[in-house]
Amino acid sequence: MVLSSEKPPVVLIRGLLRESRHWLHFPALLSEKLQRPVFTLDLPGCGALYKEKSAASVPALRHQLQQQWAERYPQYQGKAVHLVAISMGGMLALDWARAAPEQVNSVVLINSSSAGINPFWQRLRPSNYLKVVLCLLAGPLQREELIWQMTVNSPLQPDVLKQWQQWAIENPVSRINALRQLWAASRFRVQQQPVCPVFVVSGLADQLVSPLCSEALANQLNAALLTHADAGHDLPLEAGPWLATVIDQNLNEAYQQYSCA
Repeated sequence: MVLSSEKPPVVLIRGLLRESRHWLHFPALLSEKLQRPVFTLDLPGCGALYKEKSAASVPALRHQLQQQWAERYPQYQGKAVHLVAISMGGMLALDWARAAPEQVNSVVLINSSSAGINPFWQRLRPSNYLKVVLCLLAGPLQREELIWQMTVNSPLQPDVLKQWQQWAIENPVSRINALRQLWAASRFRVQQQPVCPVFVVSGLADQLVSPLCSEALANQLNAALLTHADAGHDLPLEAGPWLATVIDQNLNEAYQQYSCA
């Protein structure tokens, strides 16, 4: 399918220790549903950029993403984008919308959170504290098994886990970059409500981050809250078609209202 570059694109942003490939088939699914280009970016220290140094604050990480977007896709400069972001990626999306409102048409937050409106034990559930420490110490095979346990609520998919493990071997996230990203996420606070439409999506079976965090974000940002009863933290993996559908249904009206279709 060839999509016109005249339509503002969607940019997908993943979270801690994840790279673009962890979206799996969701970018193609969302592009088909929205009939617009969908792109992914890697955080420095992850994916294709695993050898680079990750910034240690959300604004600095966001600036790195903006630079990457400008360098990789110059044909879209001067056009605002739609941001769809999960977990720490949601923090980066909110900061992007705050720092450069002219660059962002809308924001979709998936299982994200903010300090100041939820306590730390909701932003990272206590049952995961030991697993997080083990992730920092473990090799790539065990680390990906632990991440699956924390982020996916549905039964194990061995082929997908094997993919995760292979990517972790190919593009390993260093311990220092993991710590820098954890530090950045732990300190993030919502500073102001974006001027663009914001939608919050939550998996109610999220074992990593309490769904109360999404509820609080929606209240803080005066945003619509959309929930999936059975999905966990990696909602695009567990409920990709549902997620693409609700994004399409809820954003089409906003695109027209804000003249940014």
